Amino acid sequence: MEALLAIAIGILTTCGVFLILRARTFPLILGLTLLSYAVNLFLFASGRMQMDAPPLIRDGASYTDPLPQALVLTAIVIGFGMTAYLVMLALRALAESGDDHVDAKEKQ
Repeated sequence: MEALLAIAIGILTTCGVFLILRARTFPLILGLTLLSYAVNLFLFASGRMQMDAPPLIRDGASYTDPLPQALVLTAIVIGFGMTAYLVMLALRALAESGDDHVDAKEKQ
């Protein structure tokens, strides 16, 4: 399970970096979203993945750390808000310049 999660994090990070390096606005936003998903999976994996372990601390019992789960939930909400803001900003830049290039070069 850990190997599958590590491969998924690596693929998401690779695709995110590749899309961030594009010179267009919308692939940039998609790349940032993929990177945030990779970070969320990494945070979730840091909470000791255990099957059927309660998120409660008892004497001598194994437990799952609830802090990474709370961090991931918060990061999902913040990531959604950031993505919505960036999409609206990119749409405004597209309407102003008529092109979705990152530099928004003037047409000659």
